[in-house]
Amino acid sequence: MSTEPVEPIEPPGRRARQADGEPSTRRGDVQREADPHPDTDGVEDDHVRLLGRLNERGFRLVMLMDFVVLVLVTVGSMVVRFGWDWPTYPMGWYVASFTVAIAIFMASLYFGGLYDREPRLGAPPALPRAMRQTLAAGGLVALLTLGASGVAREIGLTATRALPFPIVNLVVLIVLGAAGVAVNRRLVHWVRTRREGPPQVLIAGEPGDVDVARNHLALESARARVVGEASHPDELADLAFATDATDVVLVSGGWVDPLYPATLERLEQAEITVLLRVSARETMFGLERVREIAGLPFVLLRSQTMPRSRTRFKRFFDLVLLALSVPVTVPLLALMALYQLAVAGRPLLYWQRRVGAGGRRFWMVKFRTMVPDAEADGLGARLAERRDPRVIPACTWVRDMRLDELPQLYNVLRGDMSLVGPRPERPELTAAFEREIPGYARRYELPPGLTGLAQIHGRYHTDPEYKLGYDLQYLVNWSPVLDLEVLARTLWVVLARKL
Repeated sequence: MSTEPVEPIEPPGRRARQADGEPSTRRGDVQREADPHPDTDGVEDDHVRLLGRLNERGFRLVMLMDFVVLVLVTVGSMVVRFGWDWPTYPMGWYVASFTVAIAIFMASLYFGGLYDREPRLGAPPALPRAMRQTLAAGGLVALLTLGASGVAREIGLTATRALPFPIVNLVVLIVLGAAGVAVNRRLVHWVRTRREGPPQVLIAGEPGDVDVARNHLALESARARVVGEASHPDELADLAFATDATDVVLVSGGWVDPLYPATLERLEQAEITVLLRVSARETMFGLERVREIAGLPFVLLRSQTMPRSRTRFKRFFDLVLLALSVPVTVPLLALMALYQLAVAGRPLLYWQRRVGAGGRRFWMVKFRTMVPDAEADGLGARLAERRDPRVIPACTWVRDMRLDELPQLYNVLRGDMSLVGPRPERPELTAAFEREIPGYARRYELPPGLTGLAQIHGRYHTDPEYKLGYDLQYLVNWSPVLDLEVLARTLWVVLARKL
């Protein structure tokens, strides 16, 4: 999918979202302008600024609330069962075990999206999500205890459990921990509503659809307040800002096309939630997370498909896989470097500007497989062909096996790339793609990958717009299991030479 530069290029030298329940600085600013009591304004400003700085560093007030709940449930269940004289193990062992367990539970809640900003309008119940994450954390704690105990017995450290956590108490933590997390979110929702009032809704769509939605929302004025109606897509964004809407409800499915992607991105940057009413047509798309608002079904529209918690978990997963693959990748890199030096000579590597996450440019590294002055024919940057005449003959199999991509593990380690994701393209090419293909910039949500769905399903000649479909499908459906599947299928594609 790429071309090489005329000469090898040397590498160079070396907005904060509010959590659900955190005060919204945008809404707060509007409220403070109308506040008739300036004596309290400075205190509120300091409070909002402090929370804003903490939010920028990834801290949410509800994190502390969840931590307190988990500690209270853990210690309280032990006290209820055993009093303060806990059996079998020294107190220090219990403290270490509970610390590890609570850290795992907090990580599970974080990576499970419980600390992402959740719109208040039509927010799904927190208890099922919290239960799913505490159950996963409890299973991991049990496996870790089992594994650590086996290792400890093998080395003669202890004949009992290395991380003592009574099974009954672990079950209690899973159940009551999930309940406490759900209660915290109800409390946060109540505080936010008391502070900011109910969500302010702008209804947008065809007149008949708007009438139906207005009648439904009128019966639920305590949950949402209608502040305006938009009758044409072109006026939607300006009207949302003018009415200070917190949520836009699209009640006509045909409005999505004229709003995507520019208007939706503009609204999301202003932290205005956009929801689309689900009709019979939308059900054909296999929707899973449908939200209820005043008795009507809606789905949440996002210009950013993956929340921040999932992107951070993906990064963590990449680093784990990199560490586990070192015994294979390091010797393979050394062997390929020796081969490339023998058949292609120096320079061994070349560095090239590519477009990464957020549209940021970075230097991507590969083994050089093309002749020097590969673009000296004056045609400029262009996509590589299946049998490109610029490729050194002895390096053809290296490209076919994609072994020339191995040095990009360095880019993955730096965070410029991921193991799996949309392939990075050159800026000269992406500029044209962005003009010609609507929504092409959405592939920048994640760091580009060594491989991806488009690479295992597409071919060199596959049109970029079709490859974008694979890239967006990956963004919507990402999971660690999907990454493992793509990596395994990439290995098969390479070995079978299905390129």
